[in-house]
Amino acid sequence: MSVLAVGLSHRTAELTMLERVAVTATELPKLLHELQQAPDITEVMVLSTCNRTEVYAVVETFHGGLTAVSEALARKADVPVPTLYESLYVHYSGAAVEHVFSVASGLDSMVVGETQILGQVRAAYATAREAGTVGSTLHGLVQHTLRVGKRVHSETELGSLGASVVSEALAAAGDLRGRTALVVGAGSMGALAASQLAKAGVRRIVVANRTFATAERLVQNITSTGLDAAAIELADVPQALLDADVAVSCTGAKGVMIAPEHVHPREKNLVICDLGMPRDVDTAVERVPGVRIVDLETVRERMDRAGGSSTAKHTAQASGIVLDEVRDYLAEQRTAAVTPTVTALRAQAAEVVDAELLRLDRRLPDLDANTREEVARTVRRVVDKLLHTPTVRVKQLAAGGVRTDYAEALRELFGLNPEAPAVVSRPGDRDRAQK
Repeated sequence: MSVLAVGLSHRTAELTMLERVAVTATELPKLLHELQQAPDITEVMVLSTCNRTEVYAVVETFHGGLTAVSEALARKADVPVPTLYESLYVHYSGAAVEHVFSVASGLDSMVVGETQILGQVRAAYATAREAGTVGSTLHGLVQHTLRVGKRVHSETELGSLGASVVSEALAAAGDLRGRTALVVGAGSMGALAASQLAKAGVRRIVVANRTFATAERLVQNITSTGLDAAAIELADVPQALLDADVAVSCTGAKGVMIAPEHVHPREKNLVICDLGMPRDVDTAVERVPGVRIVDLETVRERMDRAGGSSTAKHTAQASGIVLDEVRDYLAEQRTAAVTPTVTALRAQAAEVVDAELLRLDRRLPDLDANTREEVARTVRRVVDKLLHTPTVRVKQLAAGGVRTDYAEALRELFGLNPEAPAVVSRPGDRDRAQK
């Protein structure tokens, strides 16, 4: 079984397609179970953020897994599969590992180096684990992925290139010092928006959320820093917009949160940052005099115009770490793949030794106990020494990445039952047993 990564992001798809494929928190468990029921998929995790939707699946076959994932995403977007293919990217096996490591490191983000993606990967894993769609393969991959992301951000200055999509959106909004801000949505994105607004120097933040208690908790965090803040109901958003100079909407809800009828013409510009996926703000809002929308497309254009030698330097350093980690991970996987066969070989050798010692007992029943024990130790020592070099060497060769099936070679050379390694150790058995 191998890992398959299928997705679309700001690099490959238009914003309208990203909106259609975006998976909300309430939709995620259903999609996970739908994907896991496909014949070729044994484990699956879905990462859906404001600028990407990706499926990571452990598959029995490449084509079967790709078909199942593509069809599920096409149904979500309500488009034909061929239409979706125009926006998809596909990574398999080692390439899938490199991709997820790059994503977690911020190398594939709209804002290169952003750190929020690491938490989003962790949250996607937690949701999949709660849904029961994570087994030993994805568990090991994600844990290694999180370590890679942390290493990149601790050993390079990639994170200094941009805190998040939010910070870039607010930069596009202009000078916010002394202004009043409205944040619609009090989840992780809303909390990040509040933090970035505080750094931008706003004087007051109003928070609206579907659950009022959640908005109040975010307000308490804001006021604890000494900044003025207040919580309101979603129904009060139109009134709050009258007093706001900037608004950030990032709810992840399916419906529009800010429509043209919620906004009135004004002399002083109102900047609305729409960071929802799907969109939170009706595009017709921008036709209201005095209102400007900064959306994910705006952020993308800003980042395309950015770049420079500093970015290239930090990106190269991070990419080097990712490639090193990919090599280490794949070497570990190759070693793990041959381990069950080595274990089966040692088990077979132990059976042979036990059988020969039993025959010795029958032929020399009067042999004293001390001599019998010494003979047994000697025979086992000889067998262990004979097996030591080939079993250690086969793991080293497997880790080296040479395209040879050393496990199969061992099975042929020593006449092992092909089913024996699976009986000794089968990845995911423990997880399946718990289900």
